[in-house]
Amino acid sequence: MGDHEEGRSEKFQKLPIPGTRNVLITSALPYVNNVPHLGNIIGCVLSADVFARYCRLRGYNVLYICGTDEYGTATETKAMEENCTPQQICDKYHAIHKEVYEWFNISFDEFGRTSTPQHTEICQAIFRKLLENNWLSENTMQQLYCNACERFLADRLVEGTCPTPDCNYDSARGDQCEKCGKLLNPTELKDPRCKVCQAAPQIRNTDHLFLELPLLNDKLEEYINNTSVVGSWSQNAIQATYAWLKEGLKPRCITRDLKWGVPVPHERFKDKVFYVWFDAPIGYVSITSCHTPDWEKWWKNPENVELYQFMGKDNVPFHTVMFPSTLLGTGENWTLMKSISVTEYLNYEAGKFSKSKGVGVFGNDAKDTNIPAEVWRYYLLTNRPEVSDTQFTWTDLQAKLNTELLHNLGNFINRVLSFIAKPADLGYGSIIPDTPDSESHPLTNSFAEKVSNYVQQYIEAMEKIKLKQGLKIAMTISSEGNAYLQDSRFWKLYKEDKASCSLVIRTSVGLVCLLACLLEPFMPSFSFEALKQLNLPLRTLLLLCHESGDYAKGRKLWEIVPSGHCIGTPSPLFKELKDEDVNFLREKFAGSQNERKRS
Repeated sequence: MGDHEEGRSEKFQKLPIPGTRNVLITSALPYVNNVPHLGNIIGCVLSADVFARYCRLRGYNVLYICGTDEYGTATETKAMEENCTPQQICDKYHAIHKEVYEWFNISFDEFGRTSTPQHTEICQAIFRKLLENNWLSENTMQQLYCNACERFLADRLVEGTCPTPDCNYDSARGDQCEKCGKLLNPTELKDPRCKVCQAAPQIRNTDHLFLELPLLNDKLEEYINNTSVVGSWSQNAIQATYAWLKEGLKPRCITRDLKWGVPVPHERFKDKVFYVWFDAPIGYVSITSCHTPDWEKWWKNPENVELYQFMGKDNVPFHTVMFPSTLLGTGENWTLMKSISVTEYLNYEAGKFSKSKGVGVFGNDAKDTNIPAEVWRYYLLTNRPEVSDTQFTWTDLQAKLNTELLHNLGNFINRVLSFIAKPADLGYGSIIPDTPDSESHPLTNSFAEKVSNYVQQYIEAMEKIKLKQGLKIAMTISSEGNAYLQDSRFWKLYKEDKASCSLVIRTSVGLVCLLACLLEPFMPSFSFEALKQLNLPLRTLLLLCHESGDYAKGRKLWEIVPSGHCIGTPSPLFKELKDEDVNFLREKFAGSQNERKRS
Protein backbone atom coordinates (compact mmCIF):
# COMPACT_ATOMS: atom_id res chain seq x y z
CA MET A 1 0.00 0.00 0.00
CA GLY A 2 0.97 3.58 -0.26
CA ASP A 3 0.72 6.69 -2.29
CA HIS A 4 2.72 7.40 -5.38
CA GLU A 5 6.03 9.04 -4.64
CA GLU A 6 8.27 10.99 -7.00
CA GLY A 7 11.20 8.95 -8.23
CA ARG A 8 9.57 5.68 -7.28
CA SER A 9 11.82 2.79 -8.26
CA GLU A 10 10.97 1.17 -11.59
CA LYS A 11 10.86 -2.30 -10.03
CA PHE A 12 7.71 -1.36 -8.06
CA GLN A 13 5.83 -0.37 -11.20
CA LYS A 14 3.80 -3.35 -12.34
CA LEU A 15 3.09 -3.67 -16.06
CA PRO A 16 1.23 -6.31 -18.07
CA ILE A 17 3.45 -9.26 -19.00
CA PRO A 18 3.00 -10.80 -22.46
CA GLY A 19 1.97 -14.45 -22.35
CA THR A 20 0.75 -14.17 -18.72
CA ARG A 21 -2.77 -13.71 -17.42
CA ASN A 22 -2.88 -9.98 -16.54
CA VAL A 23 -5.63 -9.10 -14.07
CA LEU A 24 -6.54 -5.47 -13.30
CA ILE A 25 -8.70 -5.20 -10.17
CA THR A 26 -10.52 -2.15 -8.83
CA SER A 27 -12.73 -1.63 -5.81
CA ALA A 28 -15.20 1.26 -5.76
CA LEU A 29 -13.46 4.43 -4.63
CA PRO A 30 -14.77 5.27 -1.14
CA TYR A 31 -15.96 8.83 -0.50
CA VAL A 32 -13.40 10.73 1.50
CA ASN A 33 -15.97 12.55 3.63
CA ASN A 34 -16.24 9.94 6.39
CA VAL A 35 -14.76 6.87 8.07
CA PRO A 36 -15.66 3.59 6.26
CA HIS A 37 -17.95 1.21 8.16
CA LEU A 38 -17.89 -2.59 7.97
CA GLY A 39 -20.55 -2.59 5.23
CA ASN A 40 -18.31 -0.41 3.04
CA ILE A 41 -15.31 -2.61 3.75
CA ILE A 42 -16.95 -5.92 2.76
CA GLY A 43 -18.80 -4.25 -0.13
CA CYS A 44 -15.70 -3.31 -2.07
CA VAL A 45 -12.13 -3.21 -0.70
CA LEU A 46 -12.12 -6.50 1.27
CA SER A 47 -13.88 -8.51 -1.44
CA ALA A 48 -11.49 -7.17 -4.08
CA ASP A 49 -8.53 -7.88 -1.80
CA VAL A 50 -9.52 -11.54 -1.43
CA PHE A 51 -9.73 -11.94 -5.20
CA ALA A 52 -6.43 -10.09 -5.74
CA ARG A 53 -4.65 -12.31 -3.21
CA TYR A 54 -6.16 -15.43 -4.76
CA CYS A 55 -4.98 -14.36 -8.23
CA ARG A 56 -1.45 -13.76 -6.92
CA LEU A 57 -1.41 -17.25 -5.36
CA ARG A 58 -2.35 -18.64 -8.76
CA GLY A 59 0.62 -16.87 -10.31
CA TYR A 60 -1.38 -14.29 -12.29
CA ASN A 61 0.07 -10.81 -12.85
CA VAL A 62 -2.20 -8.61 -10.71
CA LEU A 63 -2.61 -4.86 -10.29
CA TYR A 64 -5.07 -3.90 -7.54
CA ILE A 65 -6.11 -0.23 -7.67
CA CYS A 66 -8.17 1.85 -5.26
CA GLY A 67 -8.16 5.29 -3.64
CA THR A 68 -10.35 7.97 -2.17
CA ASP A 69 -13.03 9.74 -4.21
CA GLU A 70 -12.37 13.32 -3.16
CA TYR A 71 -14.39 15.73 -5.32
CA GLY A 72 -18.02 16.78 -5.22
CA THR A 73 -20.72 17.97 -2.90
CA ALA A 74 -20.16 15.42 -0.15
CA THR A 75 -16.68 16.84 0.45
CA GLU A 76 -17.84 20.46 0.32
CA THR A 77 -20.63 19.64 2.79
CA LYS A 78 -18.25 17.91 5.21
CA ALA A 79 -15.84 20.83 4.98
CA MET A 80 -18.67 23.19 5.98
CA GLU A 81 -19.56 20.95 8.92
CA GLU A 82 -15.95 20.84 10.15
CA ASN A 83 -15.23 24.50 9.32
CA CYS A 84 -12.24 23.83 7.09
CA THR A 85 -11.35 23.65 3.38
CA PRO A 86 -12.27 20.71 1.11
CA GLN A 87 -8.56 19.95 0.66
CA GLN A 88 -8.07 19.72 4.42
CA ILE A 89 -11.03 17.33 4.66
CA CYS A 90 -9.55 15.19 1.88
CA ASP A 91 -6.12 15.07 3.51
CA LYS A 92 -7.63 14.15 6.88
CA TYR A 93 -9.93 11.38 5.68
CA HIS A 94 -7.57 9.98 3.05
CA ALA A 95 -5.11 9.29 5.89
CA ILE A 96 -7.90 7.70 8.01
CA HIS A 97 -9.03 5.45 5.14
CA LYS A 98 -5.45 4.41 4.43
CA GLU A 99 -4.85 3.53 8.09
CA VAL A 100 -8.10 1.53 8.33
CA TYR A 101 -7.31 -0.51 5.22
CA GLU A 102 -3.75 -1.15 6.38
CA TRP A 103 -5.13 -2.55 9.64
CA PHE A 104 -7.46 -4.84 7.68
CA ASN A 105 -4.45 -6.08 5.64
CA ILE A 106 -5.80 -4.81 2.31
CA SER A 107 -3.08 -5.41 -0.28
CA PHE A 108 -3.49 -2.53 -2.74
CA ASP A 109 -0.79 -2.14 -5.35
CA GLU A 110 -1.72 1.54 -5.40
CA PHE A 111 -4.02 3.39 -3.02
CA GLY A 112 -4.34 6.89 -4.41
CA ARG A 113 -6.78 9.79 -4.60
CA THR A 114 -8.69 11.75 -7.21
CA SER A 115 -7.48 15.24 -6.24
CA THR A 116 -4.28 14.93 -8.28
CA PRO A 117 -2.98 16.70 -11.42
CA GLN A 118 -2.97 13.31 -13.19
CA HIS A 119 -6.69 12.94 -12.51
CA THR A 120 -7.49 16.38 -13.89
CA GLU A 121 -5.39 15.73 -16.99
CA ILE A 122 -7.00 12.36 -17.84
CA CYS A 123 -10.58 13.54 -17.09
CA GLN A 124 -10.14 16.55 -19.35
CA ALA A 125 -8.56 14.44 -22.12
CA ILE A 126 -11.56 12.04 -22.07
CA PHE A 127 -13.95 15.01 -22.09
CA ARG A 128 -12.24 16.53 -25.14
CA LYS A 129 -12.57 13.23 -27.03
CA LEU A 130 -16.29 13.04 -26.23
CA LEU A 131 -16.70 16.65 -27.37
CA GLU A 132 -14.74 15.99 -30.57
CA ASN A 133 -16.87 12.92 -31.33
CA ASN A 134 -20.15 14.84 -30.81
CA TRP A 135 -21.41 12.77 -27.87
CA LEU A 136 -22.02 15.88 -25.73
CA SER A 137 -24.87 18.37 -25.84
CA GLU A 138 -25.67 21.65 -24.11
CA ASN A 139 -28.93 22.13 -22.32
CA THR A 140 -30.65 24.31 -19.79
CA MET A 141 -31.81 22.52 -16.70
CA GLN A 142 -33.76 23.53 -13.68
CA GLN A 143 -31.83 23.41 -10.45
CA LEU A 144 -32.63 24.32 -6.90
CA TYR A 145 -31.15 27.62 -5.72
CA CYS A 146 -30.92 28.65 -2.08
CA ASN A 147 -31.45 32.40 -1.64
CA ALA A 148 -30.15 32.28 1.93
CA CYS A 149 -26.85 30.61 0.90
CA GLU A 150 -26.74 32.48 -2.46
CA ARG A 151 -25.78 29.35 -4.42
CA PHE A 152 -27.10 26.60 -6.64
CA LEU A 153 -27.55 23.50 -4.53
CA ALA A 154 -25.80 20.40 -5.73
CA ASP A 155 -27.71 17.14 -5.35
CA ARG A 156 -26.30 16.21 -1.96
CA LEU A 157 -27.04 19.64 -0.52
CA VAL A 158 -30.76 18.94 -0.94
CA GLU A 159 -32.94 16.67 1.16
CA GLY A 160 -36.65 15.99 0.95
CA THR A 161 -39.30 13.30 0.65
CA CYS A 162 -38.75 10.54 -1.92
CA PRO A 163 -41.33 10.77 -4.74
CA THR A 164 -41.36 7.00 -5.33
CA PRO A 165 -44.77 5.45 -4.56
CA ASP A 166 -44.75 3.31 -1.40
CA CYS A 167 -41.42 4.81 -0.28
CA ASN A 168 -42.00 8.40 0.90
CA TYR A 169 -38.71 8.40 2.86
CA ASP A 170 -38.46 11.92 4.35
CA SER A 171 -34.64 12.19 4.26
CA ALA A 172 -33.96 11.24 0.63
CA ARG A 173 -30.91 12.95 -0.89
CA GLY A 174 -31.13 14.97 -4.09
CA ASP A 175 -29.26 12.31 -6.08
CA GLN A 176 -30.55 9.06 -4.57
CA CYS A 177 -32.97 7.75 -1.98
CA GLU A 178 -31.02 5.84 0.66
CA LYS A 179 -34.10 3.78 1.56
CA CYS A 180 -35.36 2.49 -1.83
CA GLY A 181 -32.16 3.07 -3.83
CA LYS A 182 -33.80 4.99 -6.69
CA LEU A 183 -31.63 7.58 -8.46
CA LEU A 184 -33.23 11.00 -8.36
CA ASN A 185 -32.98 14.57 -9.57
CA PRO A 186 -33.28 17.16 -6.76
CA THR A 187 -36.28 18.82 -8.41
CA GLU A 188 -38.20 15.53 -8.12
CA LEU A 189 -38.13 15.62 -4.30
CA LYS A 190 -41.27 16.57 -2.44
CA ASP A 191 -40.84 19.36 0.13
CA PRO A 192 -37.13 19.94 -0.64
CA ARG A 193 -34.92 21.76 1.86
CA CYS A 194 -31.36 23.09 1.84
CA LYS A 195 -29.14 20.78 3.87
CA VAL A 196 -27.00 23.72 5.03
CA CYS A 197 -29.64 26.17 6.31
CA GLN A 198 -32.90 24.11 6.06
CA ALA A 199 -34.55 26.87 3.96
CA ALA A 200 -36.89 25.90 1.10
CA PRO A 201 -34.97 26.45 -2.18
CA GLN A 202 -36.37 27.87 -5.44
CA ILE A 203 -36.08 26.43 -8.95
CA ARG A 204 -33.83 28.40 -11.36
CA ASN A 205 -32.42 27.75 -14.85
CA THR A 206 -28.73 26.94 -15.34
CA ASP A 207 -26.79 25.74 -18.42
CA HIS A 208 -24.96 22.40 -18.37
CA LEU A 209 -23.27 19.79 -20.56
CA PHE A 210 -24.82 16.35 -21.06
CA LEU A 211 -23.50 12.99 -22.21
CA GLU A 212 -25.88 11.72 -24.89
CA LEU A 213 -26.40 8.21 -23.55
CA PRO A 214 -29.28 7.46 -25.99
CA LEU A 215 -26.90 7.92 -28.95
CA LEU A 216 -24.41 5.51 -27.36
CA ASN A 217 -27.14 2.94 -26.57
CA ASP A 218 -26.33 0.49 -29.40
CA LYS A 219 -22.59 0.38 -28.61
CA LEU A 220 -23.36 -0.01 -24.91
CA GLU A 221 -25.95 -2.79 -25.39
CA GLU A 222 -23.57 -4.77 -27.59
CA TYR A 223 -20.88 -4.52 -24.91
CA ILE A 224 -23.28 -5.48 -22.08
CA ASN A 225 -24.90 -8.40 -23.95
CA ASN A 226 -21.51 -9.93 -24.75
CA THR A 227 -19.53 -9.18 -21.61
CA SER A 228 -22.19 -9.99 -19.02
CA VAL A 229 -22.14 -13.58 -20.32
CA VAL A 230 -18.39 -13.97 -20.96
CA GLY A 231 -17.53 -12.26 -17.66
CA SER A 232 -20.18 -14.13 -15.63
CA TRP A 233 -21.56 -10.93 -14.11
CA SER A 234 -23.29 -11.40 -10.76
CA GLN A 235 -27.07 -11.66 -11.05
CA ASN A 236 -27.72 -8.47 -9.10
CA ALA A 237 -25.45 -6.54 -11.50
CA ILE A 238 -27.27 -7.96 -14.53
CA GLN A 239 -30.70 -7.12 -13.09
CA ALA A 240 -29.75 -3.55 -12.18
CA THR A 241 -28.15 -2.92 -15.59
CA TYR A 242 -31.00 -4.26 -17.69
CA ALA A 243 -33.51 -2.35 -15.55
CA TRP A 244 -31.72 0.83 -16.64
CA LEU A 245 -31.70 -0.21 -20.30
CA LYS A 246 -35.38 -1.21 -20.19
CA GLU A 247 -36.34 2.16 -18.72
CA GLY A 248 -34.59 3.87 -21.66
CA LEU A 249 -31.34 5.81 -21.40
CA LYS A 250 -31.58 9.56 -21.09
CA PRO A 251 -28.95 12.29 -21.62
CA ARG A 252 -26.99 12.57 -18.36
CA CYS A 253 -25.63 15.84 -17.01
CA ILE A 254 -21.83 15.75 -16.56
CA THR A 255 -21.26 19.24 -15.07
CA ARG A 256 -22.12 20.90 -11.78
CA ASP A 257 -22.19 24.40 -10.28
CA LEU A 258 -19.46 23.71 -7.73
CA LYS A 259 -15.91 24.89 -7.06
CA TRP A 260 -14.41 21.67 -5.66
CA GLY A 261 -13.84 19.37 -8.62
CA VAL A 262 -12.13 18.93 -11.98
CA PRO A 263 -12.56 22.18 -13.97
CA VAL A 264 -14.43 21.85 -17.28
CA PRO A 265 -12.01 22.84 -20.12
CA HIS A 266 -14.66 24.69 -22.15
CA GLU A 267 -14.93 28.46 -22.46
CA ARG A 268 -18.70 28.60 -21.83
CA PHE A 269 -18.52 26.27 -18.82
CA LYS A 270 -15.17 27.19 -17.29
CA ASP A 271 -16.84 28.22 -13.99
CA LYS A 272 -18.22 24.69 -13.52
CA VAL A 273 -16.68 21.32 -12.57
CA PHE A 274 -17.38 17.77 -13.69
CA TYR A 275 -20.15 15.92 -11.89
CA VAL A 276 -18.64 13.36 -9.53
CA TRP A 277 -20.31 10.40 -11.28
CA PHE A 278 -18.37 11.36 -14.43
CA ASP A 279 -14.96 11.93 -12.85
CA ALA A 280 -14.89 9.33 -10.04
CA PRO A 281 -14.66 6.14 -12.19
CA ILE A 282 -11.90 7.84 -14.22
CA GLY A 283 -10.07 7.79 -10.87
CA TYR A 284 -9.22 4.13 -11.47
CA VAL A 285 -7.28 5.24 -14.55
CA SER A 286 -5.64 8.29 -12.97
CA ILE A 287 -4.56 6.35 -9.86
CA THR A 288 -2.99 3.76 -12.17
CA SER A 289 -1.15 6.63 -13.87
CA CYS A 290 0.27 7.53 -10.44
CA HIS A 291 1.53 3.94 -10.19
CA THR A 292 3.19 3.95 -13.62
CA PRO A 293 3.56 6.46 -16.46
CA ASP A 294 2.85 3.49 -18.77
CA TRP A 295 -0.73 3.27 -17.48
CA GLU A 296 -2.13 2.85 -21.01
CA LYS A 297 -0.55 -0.63 -21.10
CA TRP A 298 -3.19 -1.55 -18.50
CA TRP A 299 -6.11 0.62 -19.56
CA LYS A 300 -5.81 0.57 -23.37
CA ASN A 301 -4.91 -3.08 -23.78
CA PRO A 302 -8.14 -5.15 -23.83
CA GLU A 303 -6.48 -8.02 -25.71
CA ASN A 304 -4.06 -8.72 -22.83
CA VAL A 305 -5.72 -7.34 -19.68
CA GLU A 306 -8.86 -8.51 -17.85
CA LEU A 307 -10.63 -5.87 -15.73
CA TYR A 308 -12.50 -7.03 -12.60
CA GLN A 309 -14.50 -4.46 -10.60
CA PHE A 310 -15.94 -4.77 -7.08
CA MET A 311 -18.65 -2.57 -5.53
CA GLY A 312 -21.88 -2.30 -3.57
CA LYS A 313 -25.20 -2.54 -5.42
CA ASP A 314 -25.85 1.22 -5.39
CA ASN A 315 -22.78 1.71 -7.61
CA VAL A 316 -23.80 -0.69 -10.41
CA PRO A 317 -25.24 1.71 -13.04
CA PHE A 318 -22.22 3.98 -12.80
CA HIS A 319 -19.94 1.04 -13.72
CA THR A 320 -22.10 -0.89 -16.21
CA VAL A 321 -23.78 2.03 -17.98
CA MET A 322 -22.11 5.41 -17.35
CA PHE A 323 -18.39 4.55 -17.26
CA PRO A 324 -18.44 2.15 -20.25
CA SER A 325 -20.48 4.70 -22.24
CA THR A 326 -17.91 7.38 -21.45
CA LEU A 327 -15.02 5.17 -22.59
CA LEU A 328 -16.86 3.87 -25.69
CA GLY A 329 -17.63 7.45 -26.67
CA THR A 330 -13.94 8.35 -26.92
CA GLY A 331 -13.51 5.87 -29.79
CA GLU A 332 -10.27 4.63 -28.19
CA ASN A 333 -9.30 1.03 -27.45
CA TRP A 334 -10.05 1.00 -23.72
CA THR A 335 -9.84 -2.02 -21.42
CA LEU A 336 -13.52 -2.32 -20.50
CA MET A 337 -14.76 -4.25 -17.49
CA LYS A 338 -14.90 -8.01 -18.00
CA SER A 339 -16.37 -9.08 -14.65
CA ILE A 340 -18.27 -7.23 -11.95
CA SER A 341 -18.86 -8.49 -8.42
CA VAL A 342 -21.65 -6.73 -6.54
CA THR A 343 -22.71 -7.01 -2.92
CA GLU A 344 -26.06 -6.22 -1.34
CA TYR A 345 -26.17 -4.44 2.03
CA LEU A 346 -24.71 -5.61 5.32
CA ASN A 347 -27.11 -4.49 8.06
CA TYR A 348 -26.13 -3.83 11.67
CA GLU A 349 -27.96 -5.68 14.46
CA ALA A 350 -31.61 -4.56 14.01
CA GLY A 351 -30.99 -1.65 11.60
CA LYS A 352 -28.75 -0.36 8.82
CA PHE A 353 -25.13 0.74 8.86
CA SER A 354 -25.12 4.47 8.15
CA LYS A 355 -22.13 6.75 7.68
CA SER A 356 -24.29 9.86 7.80
CA LYS A 357 -25.96 8.81 11.07
CA GLY A 358 -22.86 7.13 12.55
CA VAL A 359 -24.69 3.84 13.16
CA GLY A 360 -22.70 0.59 13.27
CA VAL A 361 -19.10 -0.50 13.69
CA PHE A 362 -16.66 1.63 11.72
CA GLY A 363 -13.20 0.73 10.46
CA ASN A 364 -11.42 2.64 13.20
CA ASP A 365 -13.71 1.01 15.82
CA ALA A 366 -12.78 -2.53 14.78
CA LYS A 367 -9.21 -2.32 15.98
CA ASP A 368 -10.38 -0.94 19.35
CA THR A 369 -12.30 -4.17 20.06
CA ASN A 370 -9.06 -6.21 20.51
CA ILE A 371 -10.52 -8.72 18.05
CA PRO A 372 -7.76 -9.47 15.49
CA ALA A 373 -8.07 -8.29 11.89
CA GLU A 374 -8.20 -11.86 10.54
CA VAL A 375 -11.28 -12.60 12.68
CA TRP A 376 -13.03 -9.49 11.34
CA ARG A 377 -12.05 -10.47 7.80
CA TYR A 378 -13.32 -14.01 8.30
CA TYR A 379 -16.64 -12.93 9.79
CA LEU A 380 -17.33 -10.30 7.14
CA LEU A 381 -16.50 -12.76 4.35
CA THR A 382 -18.65 -15.60 5.74
CA ASN A 383 -21.40 -12.99 5.96
CA ARG A 384 -20.70 -11.41 2.56
CA PRO A 385 -24.07 -10.24 1.16
CA GLU A 386 -23.66 -11.80 -2.30
CA VAL A 387 -27.30 -12.38 -3.28
CA SER A 388 -29.33 -10.70 -0.52
CA ASP A 389 -28.80 -8.41 2.45
CA THR A 390 -27.10 -9.99 5.45
CA GLN A 391 -26.90 -8.96 9.07
CA PHE A 392 -24.01 -8.29 11.43
CA THR A 393 -24.68 -9.34 15.02
CA TRP A 394 -22.22 -9.65 17.88
CA THR A 395 -23.57 -13.09 18.90
CA ASP A 396 -23.06 -14.37 15.34
CA LEU A 397 -19.50 -13.04 15.32
CA GLN A 398 -18.89 -14.84 18.63
CA ALA A 399 -20.38 -18.10 17.33
CA LYS A 400 -18.31 -18.08 14.15
CA LEU A 401 -15.09 -17.27 15.98
CA ASN A 402 -15.57 -19.85 18.72
CA THR A 403 -17.10 -22.65 16.64
CA GLU A 404 -15.50 -22.34 13.21
CA LEU A 405 -12.13 -20.69 13.81
CA LEU A 406 -11.24 -21.85 17.32
CA HIS A 407 -12.84 -25.31 17.56
CA ASN A 408 -12.57 -26.36 13.90
CA LEU A 409 -9.57 -24.74 12.22
CA GLY A 410 -7.50 -23.77 15.26
CA ASN A 411 -8.14 -27.08 17.01
CA PHE A 412 -7.06 -29.12 13.96
CA ILE A 413 -3.80 -27.24 13.44
CA ASN A 414 -2.86 -27.12 17.12
CA ARG A 415 -3.67 -30.79 17.57
CA VAL A 416 -1.39 -31.82 14.69
CA LEU A 417 1.53 -29.53 15.47
CA SER A 418 1.43 -30.10 19.24
CA PHE A 419 1.62 -33.87 18.72
CA ILE A 420 4.61 -33.52 16.38
CA ALA A 421 6.31 -31.20 18.90
CA LYS A 422 6.06 -33.71 21.76
CA PRO A 423 9.31 -35.43 22.82
CA ALA A 424 10.38 -38.45 20.76
CA ASP A 425 8.88 -41.00 23.16
CA LEU A 426 5.47 -39.27 23.08
CA GLY A 427 5.51 -37.65 19.62
CA TYR A 428 8.10 -36.78 16.97
CA GLY A 429 10.41 -34.29 18.67
CA SER A 430 9.27 -31.54 16.21
CA ILE A 431 10.62 -33.54 13.22
CA ILE A 432 8.36 -34.59 10.31
CA PRO A 433 8.56 -38.41 10.09
CA ASP A 434 9.46 -40.45 7.02
CA THR A 435 6.59 -42.32 5.28
CA PRO A 436 7.95 -45.00 2.92
CA ASP A 437 4.65 -46.88 2.30
CA SER A 438 2.51 -43.83 1.58
CA GLU A 439 0.38 -45.33 -1.20
CA SER A 440 -0.83 -48.36 0.79
CA HIS A 441 -3.05 -46.73 3.41
CA PRO A 442 -6.74 -46.82 2.29
CA LEU A 443 -8.02 -44.20 4.78
CA THR A 444 -5.29 -41.71 3.80
CA ASN A 445 -5.67 -42.27 0.04
CA SER A 446 -9.43 -41.83 0.16
CA PHE A 447 -9.00 -38.71 2.34
CA ALA A 448 -6.42 -37.20 -0.02
CA GLU A 449 -8.69 -37.83 -3.02
CA LYS A 450 -11.57 -36.11 -1.20
CA VAL A 451 -9.35 -33.11 -0.37
CA SER A 452 -8.16 -32.90 -3.98
CA ASN A 453 -11.79 -32.71 -5.18
CA TYR A 454 -12.51 -29.96 -2.66
CA VAL A 455 -9.47 -27.98 -3.84
CA GLN A 456 -10.73 -28.24 -7.42
CA GLN A 457 -14.14 -26.93 -6.27
CA TYR A 458 -12.39 -24.12 -4.36
CA ILE A 459 -10.51 -23.01 -7.48
CA GLU A 460 -13.69 -23.12 -9.60
CA ALA A 461 -15.56 -21.01 -7.03
CA MET A 462 -12.78 -18.44 -6.67
CA GLU A 463 -12.34 -18.08 -10.44
CA LYS A 464 -16.05 -17.17 -10.60
CA ILE A 465 -15.61 -14.71 -7.67
CA LYS A 466 -17.86 -16.84 -5.45
CA LEU A 467 -15.80 -15.84 -2.44
CA LYS A 468 -18.17 -17.01 0.29
CA GLN A 469 -18.37 -20.44 -1.36
CA GLY A 470 -14.56 -20.60 -1.67
CA LEU A 471 -14.18 -19.85 2.04
CA LYS A 472 -16.82 -22.40 2.99
CA ILE A 473 -15.02 -25.10 0.97
CA ALA A 474 -11.68 -24.29 2.66
CA MET A 475 -13.29 -24.58 6.08
CA THR A 476 -14.97 -27.85 5.05
CA ILE A 477 -11.49 -29.20 4.27
CA SER A 478 -10.46 -28.28 7.83
CA SER A 479 -13.50 -30.15 9.19
CA GLU A 480 -12.53 -33.16 7.08
CA GLY A 481 -9.04 -32.93 8.61
CA ASN A 482 -10.50 -33.17 12.11
CA ALA A 483 -12.63 -36.17 11.06
CA TYR A 484 -9.56 -37.83 9.47
CA LEU A 485 -7.61 -37.49 12.71
CA GLN A 486 -10.46 -38.99 14.72
CA ASP A 487 -11.09 -41.84 12.26
CA SER A 488 -7.38 -42.72 12.18
CA ARG A 489 -7.17 -42.91 16.00
CA PHE A 490 -3.59 -41.68 15.59
CA TRP A 491 -2.92 -41.72 19.36
CA LYS A 492 -3.59 -45.47 19.34
CA LEU A 493 -1.64 -45.99 16.10
CA TYR A 494 1.40 -44.32 17.68
CA LYS A 495 1.65 -47.23 20.09
CA GLU A 496 0.48 -50.05 17.81
CA ASP A 497 1.39 -49.10 14.20
CA LYS A 498 4.04 -46.37 14.13
CA ALA A 499 4.36 -46.38 10.31
CA SER A 500 0.62 -45.72 9.83
CA CYS A 501 0.69 -43.05 12.53
CA SER A 502 3.62 -41.32 10.81
CA LEU A 503 1.67 -41.27 7.54
CA VAL A 504 -1.43 -39.82 9.22
CA ILE A 505 0.62 -37.11 10.93
CA ARG A 506 2.66 -36.23 7.85
CA THR A 507 -0.53 -36.12 5.76
CA SER A 508 -2.16 -33.90 8.39
CA VAL A 509 0.77 -31.48 8.49
CA GLY A 510 0.55 -31.31 4.69
CA LEU A 511 -3.09 -30.36 5.11
CA VAL A 512 -2.12 -27.62 7.60
CA CYS A 513 0.16 -26.20 4.93
CA LEU A 514 -2.55 -26.48 2.26
CA LEU A 515 -5.07 -24.73 4.54
CA ALA A 516 -2.59 -21.89 5.11
CA CYS A 517 -2.49 -21.52 1.32
CA LEU A 518 -6.26 -21.77 0.69
CA LEU A 519 -7.10 -19.35 3.51
CA GLU A 520 -4.39 -16.74 2.76
CA PRO A 521 -6.72 -14.64 0.57
CA PHE A 522 -9.23 -14.53 3.45
CA MET A 523 -6.97 -14.37 6.54
CA PRO A 524 -3.40 -13.49 5.49
CA SER A 525 -2.08 -12.93 9.03
CA PHE A 526 -3.44 -16.35 10.07
CA SER A 527 -1.57 -17.96 7.16
CA PHE A 528 1.63 -16.11 8.05
CA GLU A 529 1.41 -17.37 11.65
CA ALA A 530 0.59 -20.95 10.54
CA LEU A 531 3.65 -20.98 8.26
CA LYS A 532 5.75 -19.60 11.11
CA GLN A 533 4.64 -22.48 13.33
CA LEU A 534 5.38 -24.88 10.46
CA ASN A 535 8.78 -23.18 10.05
CA LEU A 536 8.14 -22.84 6.30
CA PRO A 537 8.88 -19.85 4.00
CA LEU A 538 6.16 -17.63 2.50
CA ARG A 539 6.83 -19.05 -0.99
CA THR A 540 5.15 -22.24 0.29
CA LEU A 541 1.86 -20.42 -0.37
CA LEU A 542 2.43 -20.86 -4.11
CA LEU A 543 1.10 -24.44 -3.90
CA LEU A 544 -1.89 -23.30 -5.95
CA CYS A 545 0.15 -21.58 -8.66
CA HIS A 546 -1.17 -22.63 -12.06
CA GLU A 547 2.41 -23.52 -13.04
CA SER A 548 2.73 -25.99 -10.14
CA GLY A 549 0.25 -28.49 -11.50
CA ASP A 550 -2.73 -26.83 -9.79
CA TYR A 551 -4.31 -29.02 -7.14
CA ALA A 552 -2.49 -32.28 -8.02
CA LYS A 553 -0.54 -32.05 -4.76
CA GLY A 554 -3.82 -32.28 -2.88
CA ARG A 555 -3.82 -35.94 -3.91
CA LYS A 556 -0.47 -36.50 -2.15
CA LEU A 557 -0.76 -34.39 0.98
CA TRP A 558 2.05 -36.37 2.64
CA GLU A 559 4.55 -34.98 0.08
CA ILE A 560 3.89 -31.28 0.80
CA VAL A 561 6.17 -31.04 3.86
CA PRO A 562 9.41 -33.07 3.52
CA SER A 563 10.36 -35.71 6.05
CA GLY A 564 13.15 -34.57 8.36
CA HIS A 565 11.81 -31.00 8.41
CA CYS A 566 11.81 -29.37 11.85
CA ILE A 567 8.64 -27.41 12.67
CA GLY A 568 8.49 -24.26 14.80
CA THR A 569 6.76 -23.80 18.15
CA PRO A 570 3.01 -24.52 18.16
CA SER A 571 0.68 -22.12 19.94
CA PRO A 572 -3.08 -21.44 19.80
CA LEU A 573 -4.04 -19.43 16.69
CA PHE A 574 -7.38 -18.09 17.96
CA LYS A 575 -8.72 -16.86 21.28
CA GLU A 576 -12.22 -17.49 22.61
CA LEU A 577 -14.69 -14.59 22.66
CA LYS A 578 -16.66 -14.85 25.89
CA ASP A 579 -20.26 -13.84 26.63
CA GLU A 580 -19.21 -10.95 28.83
CA ASP A 581 -16.99 -9.61 26.02
CA VAL A 582 -19.90 -9.75 23.57
CA ASN A 583 -22.25 -7.97 25.98
CA PHE A 584 -19.64 -5.27 26.57
CA LEU A 585 -19.07 -4.73 22.83
CA ARG A 586 -22.78 -4.68 22.00
CA GLU A 587 -23.32 -2.02 24.65
CA LYS A 588 -20.22 -0.06 23.64
CA PHE A 589 -21.30 0.21 20.00
CA ALA A 590 -24.99 0.87 20.59
CA GLY A 591 -26.47 4.09 19.19
CA SER A 592 -24.49 6.43 16.94
CA GLN A 593 -20.81 7.41 16.96
CA ASN A 594 -21.72 10.90 18.18
CA GLU A 595 -23.74 9.48 21.07
CA ARG A 596 -20.84 7.19 21.98
CA LYS A 597 -18.44 10.16 22.00
CA ARG A 598 -20.75 12.13 24.31
CA SER A 599 -21.19 9.28 26.79
